[in-house]
Amino acid sequence: MLQNIRIVLVETSHTGNMGSVARAMKTMGLTNLWLVNPLVKPDSQAIALAAGASDVIGNAHIVDTLDEALAGCSLVVGTSARSRTLPWPMLDPRECGLKSVAEAANTPVALVFGRERVGLTNEELQKCHYHVAIAANPEYSSLNLAMAVQVIAYEVRMAWLATQE
Repeated sequence: MLQNIRIVLVETSHTGNMGSVARAMKTMGLTNLWLVNPLVKPDSQAIALAAGASDVIGNAHIVDTLDEALAGCSLVVGTSARSRTLPWPMLDPRECGLKSVAEAANTPVALVFGRERVGLTNEELQKCHYHVAIAANPEYSSLNLAMAVQVIAYEVRMAWLATQE
Protein backbone atom coordinates (compact mmCIF):
# COMPACT_ATOMS: atom_id res chain seq x y z
CA MET A 1 0.00 0.00 0.00
CA LEU A 2 2.80 2.47 0.83
CA GLN A 3 4.19 1.88 -2.67
CA ASN A 4 1.05 3.65 -3.97
CA ILE A 5 2.16 6.90 -2.34
CA ARG A 6 4.24 9.06 -4.64
CA ILE A 7 6.47 11.79 -3.29
CA VAL A 8 6.63 14.29 -6.16
CA LEU A 9 9.34 16.97 -6.23
CA VAL A 10 8.89 19.79 -8.74
CA GLU A 11 11.99 21.34 -10.35
CA THR A 12 14.40 20.46 -7.58
CA SER A 13 17.57 22.54 -7.88
CA HIS A 14 19.88 20.92 -5.30
CA THR A 15 20.94 17.29 -5.56
CA GLY A 16 21.58 17.21 -1.83
CA ASN A 17 17.87 17.79 -1.29
CA MET A 18 17.08 14.83 -3.53
CA GLY A 19 19.28 12.62 -1.37
CA SER A 20 17.91 13.98 1.90
CA VAL A 21 14.35 13.49 0.64
CA ALA A 22 15.16 9.89 -0.31
CA ARG A 23 16.49 9.27 3.19
CA ALA A 24 13.43 10.89 4.79
CA MET A 25 11.16 8.76 2.62
CA LYS A 26 12.88 5.45 3.24
CA THR A 27 12.94 5.93 7.02
CA MET A 28 9.14 6.12 6.85
CA GLY A 29 8.72 3.18 4.45
CA LEU A 30 8.12 5.24 1.30
CA THR A 31 10.08 4.50 -1.87
CA ASN A 32 8.10 5.96 -4.78
CA LEU A 33 9.97 9.17 -5.72
CA TRP A 34 9.02 11.26 -8.75
CA LEU A 35 11.20 14.13 -10.00
CA VAL A 36 9.42 16.63 -12.24
CA ASN A 37 11.75 18.51 -14.58
CA PRO A 38 14.63 18.54 -12.08
CA LEU A 39 17.05 21.40 -12.71
CA VAL A 40 19.90 19.03 -11.85
CA LYS A 41 20.18 15.27 -12.14
CA PRO A 42 20.89 13.05 -9.14
CA ASP A 43 24.64 12.78 -8.58
CA SER A 44 27.19 11.62 -6.00
CA GLN A 45 26.02 14.28 -3.52
CA ALA A 46 22.45 12.96 -3.77
CA ILE A 47 23.72 9.43 -3.14
CA ALA A 48 25.87 10.57 -0.19
CA LEU A 49 23.00 12.42 1.50
CA ALA A 50 20.62 9.55 0.82
CA ALA A 51 22.72 7.66 3.41
CA GLY A 52 21.55 4.15 2.60
CA ALA A 53 18.52 5.17 0.55
CA SER A 54 20.34 5.32 -2.78
CA ASP A 55 17.86 2.74 -4.11
CA VAL A 56 15.12 5.38 -3.80
CA ILE A 57 17.24 7.75 -5.92
CA GLY A 58 18.15 5.01 -8.39
CA ASN A 59 14.51 4.04 -8.89
CA ALA A 60 13.16 7.59 -9.09
CA HIS A 61 10.83 8.38 -11.97
CA ILE A 62 12.11 11.44 -13.84
CA VAL A 63 9.40 13.13 -15.91
CA ASP A 64 9.07 16.41 -17.78
CA THR A 65 5.72 17.61 -16.46
CA LEU A 66 3.67 17.57 -13.30
CA ASP A 67 0.78 16.06 -15.27
CA GLU A 68 2.95 13.01 -16.01
CA ALA A 69 3.74 12.57 -12.31
CA LEU A 70 0.06 12.86 -11.37
CA ALA A 71 -1.24 10.48 -14.05
CA GLY A 72 -3.43 7.78 -12.53
CA CYS A 73 -3.55 9.36 -9.07
CA SER A 74 -6.97 9.57 -7.44
CA LEU A 75 -5.73 11.91 -4.70
CA VAL A 76 -3.26 14.77 -5.14
CA VAL A 77 -2.13 16.90 -2.20
CA GLY A 78 0.07 19.96 -2.73
CA THR A 79 2.23 21.50 -0.05
CA SER A 80 2.63 25.21 0.60
CA ALA A 81 4.17 27.33 3.34
CA ARG A 82 2.63 30.53 1.99
CA SER A 83 -0.86 31.83 2.51
CA ARG A 84 -2.64 31.81 -0.84
CA THR A 85 -5.71 33.53 -2.17
CA LEU A 86 -6.86 30.24 -3.67
CA PRO A 87 -10.05 29.04 -1.96
CA TRP A 88 -8.93 25.43 -1.66
CA PRO A 89 -9.66 22.66 0.84
CA MET A 90 -6.84 22.57 3.41
CA LEU A 91 -5.47 19.66 5.39
CA ASP A 92 -3.08 19.58 8.28
CA PRO A 93 -0.28 16.99 8.06
CA ARG A 94 -2.16 14.44 10.20
CA GLU A 95 -5.27 14.68 7.99
CA CYS A 96 -3.02 14.41 4.94
CA GLY A 97 -1.54 11.18 6.29
CA LEU A 98 -4.95 9.69 7.06
CA LYS A 99 -6.48 10.60 3.68
CA SER A 100 -3.40 9.45 1.79
CA VAL A 101 -3.29 6.05 3.46
CA ALA A 102 -7.02 5.48 3.03
CA GLU A 103 -6.88 6.33 -0.68
CA ALA A 104 -3.59 4.50 -1.36
CA ALA A 105 -5.20 1.22 -0.32
CA ASN A 106 -6.79 1.20 -3.79
CA THR A 107 -5.12 3.73 -6.08
CA PRO A 108 -1.99 5.87 -6.40
CA VAL A 109 -1.71 9.08 -4.37
CA ALA A 110 0.63 12.02 -5.07
CA LEU A 111 2.08 14.27 -2.38
CA VAL A 112 3.55 17.22 -4.26
CA PHE A 113 6.39 19.43 -3.01
CA GLY A 114 7.55 22.57 -4.79
CA ARG A 115 10.77 24.29 -5.67
CA GLU A 116 13.24 25.03 -2.89
CA ARG A 117 12.99 28.82 -3.25
CA VAL A 118 9.40 29.50 -4.33
CA GLY A 119 7.38 26.33 -3.78
CA LEU A 120 4.53 25.42 -6.11
CA THR A 121 2.88 27.90 -8.44
CA ASN A 122 -0.82 28.66 -8.12
CA GLU A 123 -1.36 26.79 -11.40
CA GLU A 124 0.35 23.70 -9.96
CA LEU A 125 -1.63 23.94 -6.73
CA GLN A 126 -4.85 24.05 -8.75
CA LYS A 127 -4.05 20.53 -9.99
CA CYS A 128 -4.33 19.32 -6.38
CA HIS A 129 -7.47 18.12 -4.60
CA TYR A 130 -6.18 19.47 -1.29
CA HIS A 131 -3.41 21.68 0.02
CA VAL A 132 -1.45 20.89 3.16
CA ALA A 133 0.42 23.35 5.35
CA ILE A 134 2.72 22.46 8.23
CA ALA A 135 1.91 24.57 11.29
CA ALA A 136 5.39 26.00 11.76
CA ASN A 137 6.53 29.17 13.51
CA PRO A 138 4.66 31.99 11.69
CA GLU A 139 7.73 34.22 12.02
CA TYR A 140 9.84 31.68 10.12
CA SER A 141 7.70 29.01 8.51
CA SER A 142 9.85 27.92 5.58
CA LEU A 143 11.10 24.38 6.08
CA ASN A 144 13.87 22.82 4.04
CA LEU A 145 12.41 20.56 1.34
CA ALA A 146 13.59 17.35 3.01
CA MET A 147 12.26 18.50 6.39
CA ALA A 148 8.83 19.12 4.90
CA VAL A 149 8.86 15.69 3.26
CA GLN A 150 9.91 14.14 6.59
CA VAL A 151 6.97 15.72 8.45
CA ILE A 152 4.41 14.57 5.88
CA ALA A 153 6.03 11.13 5.49
CA TYR A 154 5.92 10.66 9.27
CA GLU A 155 2.19 11.36 9.33
CA VAL A 156 1.67 8.91 6.46
CA ARG A 157 3.60 6.28 8.40
CA MET A 158 1.64 6.86 11.60
CA ALA A 159 -1.65 6.57 9.68
CA TRP A 160 -0.43 3.38 7.98
CA LEU A 161 0.75 1.85 11.27
CA ALA A 162 -2.71 2.49 12.75
CA THR A 163 -4.19 0.32 9.97
CA GLN A 164 -1.82 -2.52 10.90
CA GLU A 165 -3.08 -2.90 14.48
